[in-house]
Amino acid sequence: MVKHALTSSDYVHLHNHTQYSLLDGLTRVGPLMDFVQTQGMPAVAMTDHGTLSGAVDFYKEAHAKDIKPIIGIETYVAARKHTDKEPGKDKQRHHLILLAMNNTGYQNLMRLSTIANLDGFYYFPRIDHELLEQYGEGLIVLSACMGGEVGDALKQGQYDQAKKIAEWYKSVFGNRYYLEIQDHGHPKNPLHSPEQGDINKQVLKLSKELDIPAVVTCDAHYLKHEDQDAHEILLCVGTGSFLSDEKRMSLKDFPLHVVEPAEIIRRWGSENPELITNTKAIAERCEVTLELGKYLIPKFPVPEGKNEKTYLDELTYSGLLRRYTPDTE
Repeated sequence: MVKHALTSSDYVHLHNHTQYSLLDGLTRVGPLMDFVQTQGMPAVAMTDHGTLSGAVDFYKEAHAKDIKPIIGIETYVAARKHTDKEPGKDKQRHHLILLAMNNTGYQNLMRLSTIANLDGFYYFPRIDHELLEQYGEGLIVLSACMGGEVGDALKQGQYDQAKKIAEWYKSVFGNRYYLEIQDHGHPKNPLHSPEQGDINKQVLKLSKELDIPAVVTCDAHYLKHEDQDAHEILLCVGTGSFLSDEKRMSLKDFPLHVVEPAEIIRRWGSENPELITNTKAIAERCEVTLELGKYLIPKFPVPEGKNEKTYLDELTYSGLLRRYTPDTE
């Protein structure tokens, strides 16, 4: 069987942080679309940390360039329930990539984001497994970086625990769950991370054992590699640190830019082409349509014989009467 030669159109970036990842993402949406279009890629995803605030801008910019927008989020999964907020127990959280596969998925993505910010906020906006089961319809899930549940377990040398977690996600999401490996774990990456490389090997092992497809991503936080220094300054602003602080948070050991697809293909195409083609397969599964430019005023239930205006008038004047009628006692 002859395999076709992979091209840039076979790869889609599914893990990207834009300027809407406040004080963490540096990639601007417009230049990102220019890059994707120039590279000949058919689609791109937005997966900002804990927010969907850039979704409409992203959607409009993508369609203006004839690129398919994949609306997503990198959410935080609570260590216990999302409502648990006990010091010493609940500060830990794990990353998880959620992508809207259809409009139902987009609605559920908004529900999860709202719940995370209103009910689950504890240092970060969080969800939990129960919410994922409740609002998982229409969502495609990626296991995320080494900060994800699977990646963190592998980092700690807990392969059986990682396997148990992956099995749970597969049981809930079926063929909508994918394991994620990171490009900077490849030995031929200029900024190769041995730790990520070890995690990648174990993820590929899990993929085969559990029959869960895997994808390669870049976890991009800025557009070009030369933007890395600016991103370090952004992290300093976010953490209240100075560049001279030796113990400050830094990501300079990782190449977190939007890598050209040709590079990804060179590194992964010969031995693991499915890691590339699976990204395109995910993109082809995603189809979200937003109706823009319309009023989205909710409909409120009103008593029989009244409409929204007359009922609002009644409530307004009765409230006014209660507040300004002198006490007769």
